[in-house]
Amino acid sequence: MSTETSIAGKKPGPAGSRKTSIQDRFVYKDDELIDKAFDWKQFRRLFAYMKPYAKQMLPLVGLMTILGTVTKLTVPYLTSLAIDKAIAPENGQTSLTLLYTLTCAVLVLYVIQWAAGVFRIRFTNIIGQKVIYDLRSDLFRHIQKLSFNFFDKRPAGSVLVRVTNDVNSLQDLFTNGVVNLMIDCVQLFGIVIILLLINWKLGLAVMITVPVMFLISTKLRQKIRLAWQEVRMKNSRINSHLNESIQGIRVTQAYTQERENIEYFDIMNLDSKKSWDRASAMNQGFGPLIEVTGGIGTFILFMLGGYLIQSGELTIGLLVAFSNYVGNFWDPINRLGQMYNQLLVAMASSERIFEFMDEEPNISDKPDAVVLPPIRGDIAFRRVVFEYEPGRPALRGIDLTVRPGQSVALVGHTGSGKSTIINLLSRFYDPTGGTILIDGYDIRDVTVHSLRSQIGIVLQDTFIFSGSIRDNIRFGRLDATDEEVEAAAKAVDAHDFIMKLPDGYNTEVEERGSALSMGQRQLLSFARALLANPRILILDEATASIDTETELKIQEALKVLLKGRTSFIVAHRLSTIRSADHIVVLDHGQIKESGTHEELMKSGGIYNGLVEAQFRFL
Repeated sequence: MSTETSIAGKKPGPAGSRKTSIQDRFVYKDDELIDKAFDWKQFRRLFAYMKPYAKQMLPLVGLMTILGTVTKLTVPYLTSLAIDKAIAPENGQTSLTLLYTLTCAVLVLYVIQWAAGVFRIRFTNIIGQKVIYDLRSDLFRHIQKLSFNFFDKRPAGSVLVRVTNDVNSLQDLFTNGVVNLMIDCVQLFGIVIILLLINWKLGLAVMITVPVMFLISTKLRQKIRLAWQEVRMKNSRINSHLNESIQGIRVTQAYTQERENIEYFDIMNLDSKKSWDRASAMNQGFGPLIEVTGGIGTFILFMLGGYLIQSGELTIGLLVAFSNYVGNFWDPINRLGQMYNQLLVAMASSERIFEFMDEEPNISDKPDAVVLPPIRGDIAFRRVVFEYEPGRPALRGIDLTVRPGQSVALVGHTGSGKSTIINLLSRFYDPTGGTILIDGYDIRDVTVHSLRSQIGIVLQDTFIFSGSIRDNIRFGRLDATDEEVEAAAKAVDAHDFIMKLPDGYNTEVEERGSALSMGQRQLLSFARALLANPRILILDEATASIDTETELKIQEALKVLLKGRTSFIVAHRLSTIRSADHIVVLDHGQIKESGTHEELMKSGGIYNGLVEAQFRFL
């Protein structure tokens, strides 16, 4: 399974090569070309999405397809009758009555063909959109189930492009491509039969160029498929960079790196354009190939057709009809070539889509997983070891027991393992070794939903969704009433600032809550957590972005929030830590000290040093 990272580090470019340095800033590992033969298994898997709609589509669309094809193939024959029987009959007697009759018949056939086409296109578009809806829904649902390690290795833009661009690229295939394939196959079959019935010698002579055309075209297929894969890969990289650029625009402008960003985007944009040009050029190679082959077929038609007319084996009207049929013969051949190219583009996208669909979540329910009953909050870590990457342990044999209702502060330098402990407790990752128990249940033996539904997390970087303030708080418990939402906000002292907003609780906020201060966003996250009423509460640097005055306001609210709950507090501020029932000091993935604030201060160890260092910088 390949992986992708957004910024893997800057590669040193040659001296004086500013452009090369910019171009090598990012190292992408995910989107590699998949050089393999056409995968029929994947083809069937993709078109399995049409199976639920086959009963709706086949009878009506099939009928309209046959009706449209029959009317189209009848017109050249009526034209030959008009020439041989009405305009230039053998007896020399022109028949205007027959000519008018045949003309009216042709007009009627064109009207029928138009009506059948309109119905077919409208119906197939509806079915095609339903297929795309199902595929996109399945992909999104699957992504929601994937574990943290999947997202750790991929920028958001890479995931986004699979759900949007790659799925959208399949729309033409499902809305038009499949039905056009049916039409062209039926039309080709009908034309071949008619040509052989009119004159088998001339029919075989014209079609002798078809095997030559397919022999040449097969040489292009593999190159075209890889070329479109490269296009998708380059587009994915652009989307990844765009996402990072937008998310990090403040940092970019703060460090005046706009020029670097623009130059790098220009390089990626030009690279994408070149890959598109290459794929498009190969794609267009089918058109001239068909035209040249058709030209050779037309030359054979008139050379041999003229001879057959002179020999009396063919009439002028039949030669004109034959010419029309041959023209109609090369059109579906051309469209089938384009259809194959379209299919190659679709396969390039489907390979990327199914790559994600085949990704198995690292964290999932066991077949015999049980529902975790309402918990008291008794937590035990037993010799827990964890590695984000093999050979680089983040935790080294953690033993920790937390009683129900007890608050535990996790303290230590950056990288000491504080966040890893809470990530394992929430089962965002599974430990490499050891066991984590909640009320005696190994958390790997219970369903993920029943576990996480009883755990609340307040992060330092609070995520605010687009929508109203009320909806953001209600995200903690979607069935909460308006009164419960407001009660939660009042409990954490968020009600006053909310009511000062233009529309109070109904005020719309943008993505990530850019219109709110950091402190206000944190207060909303406290209200969200309180509304969820979890048995285990995790505060991961939850007060780091709150000013001192705001922090004083929420200290009493925190007492309400923590009361009766087992809680883990990751923080650096002494005011948040010292009130904890138990303090655990971590260093390089190991517990070095534990006890109350007073006990640890008396010991003169690591914790005492951290506290004294904090006071020195106040």
